[in-house]
Amino acid sequence: MSDNRRSKTVTEGVQRSPNRAMLRAVGFGDKDFDKPIVGVANAHSTITPCNMGIGALALRAEAALKKAGAMPQMFGTITISDGISMGTEGMKFSLVSREVIADSIETVCNGQSMDGVLAIGGCDKNMPGAMIALARLNIPSIFVYGGTIKPGHYHGRDLTIVSSFEAVGQYTAHKIDETELAEIERHACPGAGSCGGMYTANTMSSVIEAMGMSLMYSSTMAAEDLEKAESTAKSAEVLVNAIRKQILPRQILTRKAFENAIAVTMAVGGSTNAVLHLLAIAHAAEVPLTIDDFEIIRGRVPVLCNLKPSGQYVATDLHLAGGIPQVMKILLAHGVLHGDALTITGQTIAEVLRDVPAEPRKDQDVIRPWGNPVYAQGHLAILKGNLATEGAVAKITGIKLARITGPARVFESEEDCMAAILERKIKAGDVVVIRYEGPRGGPGMREMLSPTSAIIGEGLGDSVGLITDGRFSGGTYGMVVGHVAPEAAVGGTIALVNEGDSVTIDADQRLLQLNVGDEELARRRAAWQPPAPRYTRGVMVKYAKLVSTASKGAVTD
Repeated sequence: MSDNRRSKTVTEGVQRSPNRAMLRAVGFGDKDFDKPIVGVANAHSTITPCNMGIGALALRAEAALKKAGAMPQMFGTITISDGISMGTEGMKFSLVSREVIADSIETVCNGQSMDGVLAIGGCDKNMPGAMIALARLNIPSIFVYGGTIKPGHYHGRDLTIVSSFEAVGQYTAHKIDETELAEIERHACPGAGSCGGMYTANTMSSVIEAMGMSLMYSSTMAAEDLEKAESTAKSAEVLVNAIRKQILPRQILTRKAFENAIAVTMAVGGSTNAVLHLLAIAHAAEVPLTIDDFEIIRGRVPVLCNLKPSGQYVATDLHLAGGIPQVMKILLAHGVLHGDALTITGQTIAEVLRDVPAEPRKDQDVIRPWGNPVYAQGHLAILKGNLATEGAVAKITGIKLARITGPARVFESEEDCMAAILERKIKAGDVVVIRYEGPRGGPGMREMLSPTSAIIGEGLGDSVGLITDGRFSGGTYGMVVGHVAPEAAVGGTIALVNEGDSVTIDADQRLLQLNVGDEELARRRAAWQPPAPRYTRGVMVKYAKLVSTASKGAVTD
């Protein structure tokens, strides 16, 4: 069905259908059948602080949609808390939830013939999941971020959820006592909102704003501030206008939009997960995008923002300093942003940034000027070599050494690795290898925040390398390489690494290499057998059968 036919069919079909009786039961009056029907995809839950404030925002959107002349229909979608499931078997379901969210929004909006959709999300997979659905649906759409959490405080320093994970390693290394460990845990998350650094949630909200699918300044607002509710209402008004003008997601989600998103990801020091999710969203939008595009854009965009995990500040600080529009205007002024890309408002990027100054304010240190960046080039490097012929993703900010060659310490799961770290069996110079945690092998491609944070907490962040076919949290930093593809479960070279083998991670040369001869590797490959699947029924089995390689976004369609 074409988009024009969709709108006509919805209107005429509802007017003539006996199913109008059911719509009357949910609040439709005679005149409401002439209005555009707008789905409100509501990810509210009390599972996580990221999403616990979304219910009120959804009600505000509903009221604003009615006022703007639309007829809203609210429905729920799921979330998994990455922070709560981190380090457990439950984390395997996190990336799976991205697909469930996308499928649920697509299913409801197509099943109910919606004229448009306003999606509201908070935790990490809400955003890419929603964006995949909006790209598939291609009906007028807008995304509303539930907002970031405000920082916690303890002994004069800002805390985030990562502070709690790193404190475990500090406690193990006898750098803090049990009382301080408990106090950090008590103060790290003071209220509603998504994790406060430039971790995955704030990275993806920034990316969606950069692509033009949400309102300017909305990606860094605090969940509990009034401006977040007001921005939600404004988003509803903008969506109704987009329905009337038939501004469609695929008119916005062009190749230029994705290049803008990558540029902003680099400039803000965003999460490695942006690589995975942008590839998946591009796949849904049928826009050609490859993992190599990230490396090309990295070379011309500096890191401008001094943000956690490797920097000093949190998302609310970024907001006060001018937010993503300030970052985008600097990039636009220096020719690395496409100003002619369209936004959901109907204006171009250049038009919505017209009144933003080309240089950041001098009374802050969150956003650096172009000539004085935090790092001269982007921080997300794509590494290749015999350990990752399809590529792997390394976050290279906040590290003192860009190259390490050391003995492999091989673990078949995150739990085995974490036990070794806490038993202080990992030493300076080691290269930790965690495998069978990829999209198919996990299944679900868990994030490795627990082991990486424990390594940092023990003071080994600059002297220990870590590679995995799993993912990393946006809160991870250090000499770490994830998304190794092909993954171990399909016979990638990472499956052939033996304990003690020499492994090289070289960020400058973008190299990930197992220093073993080709003949020996061929012998090991011939002897390799895939392990038995970890799940035999349910959603994880379906996911493992469908999921693609990480180098293509771990998509399932």
